[in-house]
Amino acid sequence: MSAGRGRRGRADGSVRTEAGATDRRKLGALIGVVVLVGAGGWFAGTQVRSPADVAAAHKPPAAGPVTVAVEERPLTATVVASGSLEYGSPRPLRLAGPVGSAGGPEEEGTQQRVTKAPVAGTVLKEGDVLMAVSGRPVLVLKGTVPMYRTIAPGTTGDDVTQLQQALRRIGFEPGAVSGTYRSGTASAVTRWYKSKGYPAHEPTAADRRRLAELRQAVTGAQVTLLNSGSGEGGSSGEGSGSGGDNSGEAEGAGGERTGGSTERVRKLERKAAQEALDAANGALSDFEASYGTKIPSGEVVFLPELPARLDKAAVSSGDAATGDIGTVTSSELLVRAVVPGADAQLLRPGLAVAVETPDGKKAVGKLEAVGDGAGDGGTSSKNEDPDQEQGPEQGQGQGQGQGQGQQNQGGEAEPVDPSAPVQLRITVPAGGALGDRAGGSVKTTIKVGASKGTVLAVPVAAVHTSADGQARVRVQRSGRVTEVPVTVGIAADGLVEVAPSGGGGLKKGDLVVVGA
Repeated sequence: MSAGRGRRGRADGSVRTEAGATDRRKLGALIGVVVLVGAGGWFAGTQVRSPADVAAAHKPPAAGPVTVAVEERPLTATVVASGSLEYGSPRPLRLAGPVGSAGGPEEEGTQQRVTKAPVAGTVLKEGDVLMAVSGRPVLVLKGTVPMYRTIAPGTTGDDVTQLQQALRRIGFEPGAVSGTYRSGTASAVTRWYKSKGYPAHEPTAADRRRLAELRQAVTGAQVTLLNSGSGEGGSSGEGSGSGGDNSGEAEGAGGERTGGSTERVRKLERKAAQEALDAANGALSDFEASYGTKIPSGEVVFLPELPARLDKAAVSSGDAATGDIGTVTSSELLVRAVVPGADAQLLRPGLAVAVETPDGKKAVGKLEAVGDGAGDGGTSSKNEDPDQEQGPEQGQGQGQGQGQGQQNQGGEAEPVDPSAPVQLRITVPAGGALGDRAGGSVKTTIKVGASKGTVLAVPVAAVHTSADGQARVRVQRSGRVTEVPVTVGIAADGLVEVAPSGGGGLKKGDLVVVGA
């Protein structure tokens, strides 16, 4: 009995223990939920701010100086501009007339054809063959007087002087440079043509026939003159007898009249024969004066500057040799660029220019002109007459007046608009790395100054001028800003050279104020 009650007791006790554990778990879960709800409310409460709190949170921080460290470095001032690369002094090229014996009776109606076409890109030197027409050469010489006529023995003029000077330059001595085409010039022309593989223009068959005809005309006139002077026998006016009758006197008088008339006829005949001989001799002399080696008007082209570059060829083999046959330029490359007036004031002709293409090819050129004259077709001042008297503006370099201010009548420099565009002309030697880049764009860099070694440099914005005209910088040290007087030097790349000129000192690493 006692044993049974013990088991129930254990059984009743077990039941009570399990019920209590369940109640405790429920209570713990409830407390956890309450805690979580309270924590969420607290977190939400911390994230909710009033409009005033939001506005206060967006206020900028207290203002303070913006500083940059002082650098120690060399400075190089440059003017940089973009420009176009081209060959200078373009001019059309055409023949002044026919080549060879074109136009002669034996070739009447024959059209001249190109038998050796000019080649674009060829650099022409003095004495070179440009092309061939109907088997005859077209040669190039330097000169400012254009070819406008056939030059032959006896021709006189500036074009002949120009020809003689050119022959001497290319090594074919013409004798005296007299301006008259004589045998010495003709001999030099013959040697020049032969050196190029062509015969000089000697007299044609028509010329030879004409010479023979003129000589025959002279001979015939001489014979006529001699015949007009023969048969001058005694006059029939002496009569047939010495009788004194009237009939004899009358016959004698008639004979005298007949003899006088015959003499007058003979005088007229001699005069006419002499005039015919003079005319024949004159025609022969004129023809012989121009008989010999000639230069037809189409066989030489005079160009103001050589070497020159044949930029374009307008004719091909077989084309008629008329009109423009091509375009020639100088052999020098030109860069045309534009800079503001403020930069132009720093430039002067003669400065070296670094030229670079977009693909990295580089060359060194020379600044030829600034402003006035930079837009013309010239390539260099080296072609100017060295004996020509120069005015004060010319002596300072072509175009420099615009870059540095024009002189007014009072001798004072007129102000230059710092933003006004000023044109530059830059030459680049031919035959360099840029020869095949003509027609493209380039970057030009011109060095206009440099510091003497390593200097202290600060941003341009760090320098200000006080009321007394002294340049100063503000230096921040230990939370305080101190003004230091400085002397300003060269400016480059947004920096300016400075050197302390009073108390306070300045050194590399100091913080200078560039803004607030």
